[in-house]
Amino acid sequence: MSDKPHLDEEALAELQDVMEDEFEVLIHTYLEDSRDRIRSLREALAANDSDAFAKAAHSFKGSCINIGAPRLGELNLKAELAGKASRLEDVPALLAAIDAEFREVGERLEGLLVR
Repeated sequence: MSDKPHLDEEALAELQDVMEDEFEVLIHTYLEDSRDRIRSLREALAANDSDAFAKAAHSFKGSCINIGAPRLGELNLKAELAGKASRLEDVPALLAAIDAEFREVGERLEGLLVR
């Protein structure tokens, strides 16, 4: 797996400082948005649409990096590259990894909110 962390604590601390009371809204929005993006990845795979898959992975990658989830961002980069290369046979394993990592990130982000 990756040596990147599940969460970039420094980036999240900065976001928390900047966003203050809106931080919780940001986290919930990211989590909801991510579920939609994972759905889009699945739909693109089911439709065998490597272009749509690459685009969905690209936008998900950006939001992961912005929120401070580097490992999930890296998985989406791999998914994006697989889509761009029309290697959708590589994608089911990547999607499973994205799913598992998103669950991990989600739990950790939720954990930040209950303090």
